[in-house]
Amino acid sequence: MRRLIAAALVLLAATACGSGGAGGFDDGSLVIYSGRNEKLVGPLLARLKSATGLDVQVRYGDSAELAAQILEEGERTRADVFFSQDAGALGALAKQGVLAPVPQEAAAKVPQQYRGADWVGVSGRSRVIVYDPRTVPAPPKSVFELTGPPWRGKVGWAPTNASFQAFVTALRVLKGEDAARKWLTDMKANDTQKFANNVDILNAVDSGQLKLGLINHYYWYEKVAEQGSIPSKLAYLPNGDPGALINVAGVGTLRNTRHAEAARRAVDYLLGPDAQKYFAQTTKEYPLVAGVAPDPGLPKLDVLKGPAIDLGKLESLEQTLNLLRDTGVVD
Repeated sequence: MRRLIAAALVLLAATACGSGGAGGFDDGSLVIYSGRNEKLVGPLLARLKSATGLDVQVRYGDSAELAAQILEEGERTRADVFFSQDAGALGALAKQGVLAPVPQEAAAKVPQQYRGADWVGVSGRSRVIVYDPRTVPAPPKSVFELTGPPWRGKVGWAPTNASFQAFVTALRVLKGEDAARKWLTDMKANDTQKFANNVDILNAVDSGQLKLGLINHYYWYEKVAEQGSIPSKLAYLPNGDPGALINVAGVGTLRNTRHAEAARRAVDYLLGPDAQKYFAQTTKEYPLVAGVAPDPGLPKLDVLKGPAIDLGKLESLEQTLNLLRDTGVVD
């Protein structure tokens, strides 16, 4: 696990906001380490103050880097709650025993496939291919097609992004280490274009710079909501393709939190109607609690053909980070 810490800190520079690391937070504050982007969830987390009865302070960063930071800080960490962009970082912490069990009442609100014993999903998303229909009338039906000559230099990916790394982890789990290594090597050899994040990929496709890219679905829906219409379209891959991974953003409470009751209320809030409607209406993700409908423009979650995978197995983040480095996909 020390290798995980070292790899994460080398690969992913912290983008800390607010009060900072293990120190610098008020003792009377509920501290959330958020691997979710401040632009996406900042307004939602600001509402937690009234829900928890405490001042809420947030440190933002990459999910893998923050998980590594929690492990490095150990008992010194001021994190009370970890809000992760993906299940993998939560699983890595749960494996090390630093997260508290999820109360049964909270866990029961979410379908079993979207939670673990020590963490619970709060919103869902699908990996998709975004493509330019002006030049790509028939998008590929598998990520394995992207290594071929027709797509040389025309595809974008974001290798340092947590959701991309979760996808690569799923690829490793589903197809094996050798197959994942070959896919990464072949994609790199096919001059796949590297971007910092999903938004940059989407914008590059819309501008005609790229033919297609690998992103999460909600970035496209958010941009459509802002602009009314955009040139690109989405392809939801069929037949359980790894590129159609259905992942979750989720939350866990630190076992040694100083504010256990407030942390529990924070988790309850994220599973409550206000937060679930926020995910559906504002971030365009899939709410995971019954009674809250997703954006009507999204395909229903139960009709997507994502791969059958236990999200708990995405905890093998260390192997994925090593694989990305070994193949030269990340520096």
